[in-house]
Amino acid sequence: MWVVALTVIHVVVCLFLILVVLLQSGRGADVAAAFGGMGSQTAFGPRGSATVLSRATQWSAVIFMITSITLSIIASRRSTSSSVLGNIKPSQSNSQPAQAPKPGSPAK
Repeated sequence: MWVVALTVIHVVVCLFLILVVLLQSGRGADVAAAFGGMGSQTAFGPRGSATVLSRATQWSAVIFMITSITLSIIASRRSTSSSVLGNIKPSQSNSQPAQAPKPGSPAK
């Protein structure tokens, strides 16, 4: 039951992370950057305070990584060495296996 809840949390955080990343503007998205100037942002200068969207991105990324790792650990512990075809029953219509043609005989 808690695995389903963890999966739901993982999907919700994934969608939230996508939304928050898409809502953020780029680093050079101000008006001065459109005309080739760097404005108040320099390549290696100070960034200023973190916005609400950047904090939400950081925390949702952390939660996404934790749920991803947890779900992968759960999946690896639950996996068994069974085959996907293990539950298929053999057909009962042909009781004898097909015989290979003898070398030199024409194929049917």
